[in-house]
Amino acid sequence: MATKELRCHPGVGPNVTGEALVTDDNFSARYDLDRIAGVFSRPAHKLFGKSYVDKILVVNTAKGGVASAWMLHEMKARGMAPKAILFNRINPILAQGGALAGMALCDRFAEGDVTELIRTGDRVTVDPAAGLVTVERAG
Repeated sequence: MATKELRCHPGVGPNVTGEALVTDDNFSARYDLDRIAGVFSRPAHKLFGKSYVDKILVVNTAKGGVASAWMLHEMKARGMAPKAILFNRINPILAQGGALAGMALCDRFAEGDVTELIRTGDRVTVDPAAGLVTVERAG
């Protein structure tokens, strides 16, 4: 199994390991998710119908504001959250929401577009404080 290390801007939250769920789409906890069922619920989203619970969610960028940020905390408190979210770019409000939720968040990958560097099903370990993501290729 091939392993690669990706460097990113130091993030927030704990070290976590899990299975990747990847899209080049953007992310809003408010508009894209059914936070009770734990799935993407906006029909136009590329991950429509897929569960994000306990996944390492890999997306292009954050969208939305304060409501999306506090929703991360609410999702985590109910055990219906991703283990981590990796972004090409995150906005400051969602970064604060991740810190409040105690959720791992990282962005700005030195190697390029994170939605192309990681594939759905890969095993991913996120070390936000070190700005390091380790990817074990699935299959």
